[in-house]
Amino acid sequence: QVQLVESGGGLVYYGGSLRLSCAASGIIFNQYDMRWYRQIPGKQRELVAAITRGGITNYADSVKDRFIISRDDAKNAVYLQMNSLKTEDTAVYYCYAGGGFINYWGQGTQVTVSS
Repeated sequence: QVQLVESGGGLVYYGGSLRLSCAASGIIFNQYDMRWYRQIPGKQRELVAAITRGGITNYADSVKDRFIISRDDAKNAVYLQMNSLKTEDTAVYYCYAGGGFINYWGQGTQVTVSS
């Protein structure tokens, strides 16, 4: 059974930092591109950051220079270091594993940035 389990969300003040983790099981992790998405109620889910199997990263313009995505294939985990958080970063953050034909989602973790 495939599982993507996010953790690390919570409440943080404006300008603070959080580190999200996503632990994967049931997949050959190093064969998957990994992404973080976020969603605000009533809005479409948006891509925040991505990292390929080879370690190439890509970021949404809104988080460039503030967020860092990384992966540890030995631990079957992907991370999102979020710095200089803004109130507009408040959302549910989802981990995504893309294997081409088969993709998987985590259940999400809430991040709330308070002013």
